[in-house]
Amino acid sequence: MPTRVTPSPDANGKLLENLLFFARTLRAAGLPVGPGKVLAAVEAARIVGLTRRDDLYWALHAVLVNRRDQREIFDQVFHVFWRSPQSLERMSDPPLSDAQLAAGRLPTDAVELNRRVAEALRACGVEHGGQQDHRIEIDAAYTSSGREALNALDFEKMSAAEMVEAKKAIERMSLPILEVPTRRFRSDPAGRRTDLRAAMRAALRAGSDTIPLKWKRRRWRHPPLVVLCDISGSMGRYSRMLLYFLHAITNDRDRVHSFLFGTRLTNITRSLRHRDVDVAMDKVTAAVFDWSGGTRIGACLREFNVTWSRRVLSQGAVVLLITDGLDRENARGLEREMERLHKSCRRLIWLNPLLRYEGYEPKSLGAKAMMPHLDEFRPAHNLASLAELAEVLSRSMARRQGGAALWRGALKVGA
Repeated sequence: MPTRVTPSPDANGKLLENLLFFARTLRAAGLPVGPGKVLAAVEAARIVGLTRRDDLYWALHAVLVNRRDQREIFDQVFHVFWRSPQSLERMSDPPLSDAQLAAGRLPTDAVELNRRVAEALRACGVEHGGQQDHRIEIDAAYTSSGREALNALDFEKMSAAEMVEAKKAIERMSLPILEVPTRRFRSDPAGRRTDLRAAMRAALRAGSDTIPLKWKRRRWRHPPLVVLCDISGSMGRYSRMLLYFLHAITNDRDRVHSFLFGTRLTNITRSLRHRDVDVAMDKVTAAVFDWSGGTRIGACLREFNVTWSRRVLSQGAVVLLITDGLDRENARGLEREMERLHKSCRRLIWLNPLLRYEGYEPKSLGAKAMMPHLDEFRPAHNLASLAELAEVLSRSMARRQGGAALWRGALKVGA
């Protein structure tokens, strides 16, 4: 027997009004729903009618959702708005603690998305135009975060408003990577080396019997920055927020090369060079085909080492490897590729969102293969961790450490 849609009490004869309110709720939850999409949603609803809930769901989904990360938000808002009791009972459960999430009780995306939906419904008025269903119990508590609280807040737990503020903070970030000496020199009257070529040219131009001394000094320049970011399903919202971080540093300095990997490697450097962050994100979305899939870290690093390392790792590049170290291929070939990457760059820094958990240890096969070939091991789960990364890159590189010493330092950072 087909499942019928149960509209809100005032929906009888007011389908247009309810669809407008539904679109406004989606926009408040973070989906880019404009007038064009609203008109398309009205036409889709008119065509499929209100006979079957599934038909209306997929008709609105087709015109209002255009990214993978928007699906769960749409699903929850739809079932709340069109009164699906089973979904509401599931959403009314209280959020789990970090310890429960770490133990695998519930995916962290579910808690964060519930909060965004709750705040959107609260902002738009959950009791829209009629009787309120008393079975709805959604924790919509929200208080504005100060700067310090926002900096310490996990990306996974941010509401829609907090994500907007975090993106603005990320846009203002810069990475003051310490300059390194190059092999080239430039003329400088206060230099300490004699520039014989410049001295001879000056003598020939003047036609004198004496040779005036000219001086030069070594050129210093920021090393290239190469970023390899994991976009698998386990990285979730971290990879999406870190894309804004990559856009900010790409437009803040030259010689930044960005790659995304899941089951394959994708170069997104040119896409991120667009000044408009929204246009840049659309270009990245169109270029990448393996969002939220599996992770083949070893195979992707091999492709980078074979195809791209000679092009982008010149002049002692600094490499940021952003991943949780979970590899679906049981770390096959990963240690060999990590060793090669480590030897090809000036500094290799692993940014791991799992370091937010106090009891985290690198016990997975991928993490064990990566640990011996790192210079830094740091968290990347909130604004504070990204600010600390800027501080780390601004100081001179210490002597490369072994895996044990590096892990002890990571424990202090994670604490």
